Amino acid sequence: MLTIAGTARLVSDLHLRAERPDLTRRFAAFLADTASAKVEALFILGDLFEYWIGDDDLADPFNAQVCALLRNLADRGTKIFFIAGNRDFLIGETFAAAAGMRLLDEIERVGAGGAATLLMHGDTICTDDLPYQQFRRMVRAKEWQSGFLARPLTERRAEVESLRRRSAEAMLGKTAAIMDANPEAIRRALETHGCNRLIHGHTHRPGCEQLDMASGSAERWVLSDWDTGRGDALEIDAAGVRRLDLSS
Repeated sequence: MLTIAGTARLVSDLHLRAERPDLTRRFAAFLADTASAKVEALFILGDLFEYWIGDDDLADPFNAQVCALLRNLADRGTKIFFIAGNRDFLIGETFAAAAGMRLLDEIERVGAGGAATLLMHGDTICTDDLPYQQFRRMVRAKEWQSGFLARPLTERRAEVESLRRRSAEAMLGKTAAIMDANPEAIRRALETHGCNRLIHGHTHRPGCEQLDMASGSAERWVLSDWDTGRGDALEIDAAGVRRLDLSS
């Protein structure tokens, strides 16, 4: 289990993209504050980017800018950890090395603030959304990824734009309950990994809930997205978990 002795911060679902410079400015300010606060570790729980079409697109000016911001934080002493989201699961070791961050598994058990904490993006526990889970299995397969990454950048970018449009259309036909985390999947994840705290993003429904488990009480913290006029981070230390408002 990865253990953080000092303060940790966590963010998710920033959806950074060149056409939203306001998000990049907020991210830069957050990273500067994280460095000034001497935070030991920053965990990015997926969807840092609106989309990522491969590490060979790192030379793109916007991608290089975000990479440089992360590298600066890492060089100032903060450890950076990344769990892939449903938009940027193609981030690989090349980008990670350039940014000074470490890639984690899609579900990671971490010791932080004196508690065993389970970290994930959150899409794996949205088990009621069957079409999405089928799509997820397809794009996470090595064969699909190898074929996609072998295509020219222009083709990949066009394909992602098409997928984004189709995803937005599909969401219109889904109920809010289907797109949220499944309660049984939440409990099963906590029990399987022996944790009493779960932190994730993906659902864009920030909140905190207490759970009664067979092994005792547990808590679930959900991070906000950043691209709908809001944004937050969680900070964990020996005093517990608190939410930081980053909406302005």
